[in-house]
Amino acid sequence: MRFDPDRTAVLVIDMQNGFCHPDGSLYAPGSEEVIEPIANLVERAREAGVQIVYTRDVHTLEQFEDTHYYDEFEQWGKHVLEGTWEAEIVEELPVEDEDHIVEKHTYDAFYNTELEGWLDARGIKNLVICGTLANVCVLHTGGSAGLRDFHPVLVEDCIGAIEDEHHEYALDHAAWLFGEVDPSENVQFA
Repeated sequence: MRFDPDRTAVLVIDMQNGFCHPDGSLYAPGSEEVIEPIANLVERAREAGVQIVYTRDVHTLEQFEDTHYYDEFEQWGKHVLEGTWEAEIVEELPVEDEDHIVEKHTYDAFYNTELEGWLDARGIKNLVICGTLANVCVLHTGGSAGLRDFHPVLVEDCIGAIEDEHHEYALDHAAWLFGEVDPSENVQFA
């Protein structure tokens, strides 16, 4: 797959200490394992002039107090609280000044964020998606991208999961319903 750098962004989902570091409250070894492949993908994209977008899942202690049904703390416990080390992007993925960071508060990076408008303003239509977790934030963000008429491509060896079955399910579902799945070696920028 060859992508036009001017119309493409690499979207790095939630590669934060809370998920990727052994001391994180929601640490998944599969998330830590994809740090190096993601760093390589980001480096190749950056060299080609592709825009890099990082998402950060961030919550306040009060976020779910008044919700009717949706409560991530009930599902996962308190995690990636605003202003904590857990909420920061792992140090192995340095954020450059020209990179864009989207703070999100749900599984979907488009929900109540500026992401869609930011991409539209730059003429970006192709999203090369990597990060964690495959069957949670990656899947929901990829599906949301497809519904908004972006071209989502999930990079299979750059996506972390808790279980191998979760990874397989998410990528099969994405390929069948809303996007494409490819290994990083097939993703080219030119």
